[in-house]
Amino acid sequence: MELEKYIRHIPGFPKEGILFHDIMPMLQDAAALRYAVDRLADYARGRHVDMILGAEARGFILGAAVAYALGAGFATARKPGKLPWNVTRCEYDLEYGTDALEMHADAIKPGQRVLIHDDLLATGGTARAKIQLVEQAGGVVAGLAFLIELTELHGRDKLEGYDVFSLLTYDV
Repeated sequence: MELEKYIRHIPGFPKEGILFHDIMPMLQDAAALRYAVDRLADYARGRHVDMILGAEARGFILGAAVAYALGAGFATARKPGKLPWNVTRCEYDLEYGTDALEMHADAIKPGQRVLIHDDLLATGGTARAKIQLVEQAGGVVAGLAFLIELTELHGRDKLEGYDVFSLLTYDV
C-alpha cells in the first residue's frame, strides 16, 4: 500500500517554518488504518511487549490499536496537568520550543517490556522523554515505533542504543 498518499502536508502549522504531516486522512481510510496498525504490530511482535506507551495526542490513536493487536496494555504520556493521579514527569525540547510529559506513576511496572509509540519522530525530544519515563518506572524499552520519521532533523541520533522503526520517512 502507498501509505504516503494518505498523509496530508500542511505548511506553516503550528507556526511558520514548520511542515505539519497530518495523519487524519490515513485514519479516515479503513484500509490505510489497518495497514498502518498491522505494520506497527508486525514490528513489535517477537519483542515480547507488555505495554505500549503512547504520547498525546495522535500517539494515543495508533498506540492503543497496536496494543489491542498485540494483546498488550496501553499507557499514556500526557501534557502536564491532564492526569488525575500521582505522576512522573520529564521535560523535553521540541523542534519549535519546549514541553513536558507526565505519566501515571503506576502505569509501568518494573521489568515490563514497553514499546514506545508516537505518530512522528522529529528531533527525538518527545521520544527521549518517554524513554526516561519508562526507565524511571523500572520498565525496559523494547523498541520505538513511529508512523513518520523526519530524517533531516536527526531525531534518531537522540535514540542511539535503542531499536527504532518508522513506517514512512520524509526529508524536511
